[in-house]
Amino acid sequence: MTTEMVDWQLAVTLGSRLAGSGPVVNPDEAAATVAELRDGADRSTAYVRGFTGLEAGERTAPVLVVDRPAWIQANADGFATLLSPVIDKMTERRGKPGPVTQAVGSRITAAEVGGLLGFMSSRVLGQFDPFHEPSGRLLLVAPNVVHVERELEVDPTDFRLWVCLHEETHRVQFTAVPWMRDHLFAEIGRLAETVEPQRLLDDGFKRLSEAIRSGGKGASLLDLMSSPEQKAILERVTAVMSLLEGHADVVMDGVGPEVIPTVGAIRRRFDERRQGVGTLDRILRKLLGFDAKMAQYRDGARFVRAIVDKVGMSEFNAIWAAPENLPSKAEIDDPDAWIARVLQG
Repeated sequence: MTTEMVDWQLAVTLGSRLAGSGPVVNPDEAAATVAELRDGADRSTAYVRGFTGLEAGERTAPVLVVDRPAWIQANADGFATLLSPVIDKMTERRGKPGPVTQAVGSRITAAEVGGLLGFMSSRVLGQFDPFHEPSGRLLLVAPNVVHVERELEVDPTDFRLWVCLHEETHRVQFTAVPWMRDHLFAEIGRLAETVEPQRLLDDGFKRLSEAIRSGGKGASLLDLMSSPEQKAILERVTAVMSLLEGHADVVMDGVGPEVIPTVGAIRRRFDERRQGVGTLDRILRKLLGFDAKMAQYRDGARFVRAIVDKVGMSEFNAIWAAPENLPSKAEIDDPDAWIARVLQG
């Protein structure tokens, strides 16, 4: 996205201030955490390959163990890359804004984006960024991993490997299925082209204030996308994300018992944490669509398990053969319908 819409550096600065530094650790603890996360990512590759049967080849995507500001910077860069073609088209259509309008507007938008990134940066444990050139990158947010393992009172070594298994599964998904990146990028591009940024900005502030006043009873920001075209794209993207997140959850829990002795306790306590803590946290989660994100993990994992239990992992892997084999949103809730269409059709 060009500077006419967002002052990205200001967004990163504001987001980093809101994020905070995370838990206090001494230098030796910090170095040990980084080393263990890197080792966990490396070990996870063989575990994921053995469980899924997906061949991702040698690692080409770097593993970056980062703090919260670095995660914010990485995601600001990603947003700018994803949305810049859309903003360029808008600028061509409407003309370049005047200097005062441009300066004020970009800073207001930066405040909103920075607030969003700041909130998210304290909650994300890891992320595979498939859109980073040339081959994606795996981000592991060390302060958040330490914070959560302390909060849950779980074994740090086991928890760190468990997190790495989930994120490494995403790397394998995009590496073993080379068309997935372009397919998802195209869908996000289609969605972005339907969005009116100024309306989203204006209504976004209104929704935020209403949500806080009403205790989170209002609609989420995603509900601003209400046209038939937007809903259709959102359903397709939601189905794909449910598949990817659910598949990663199934892998981390499937591999877990063999290599992570305390995986049962970790899963139980982690699922309890996913419900959100505190009134403001629950309000923001609903407004920003985090509730929908949690549903993706739950519904996607149920979909994957139902099919694997019925036909086995090898047959399930037909889902990665072509875009038309991906599940629809309705099929996520009805795995037998996917089996009938793809495997028996």
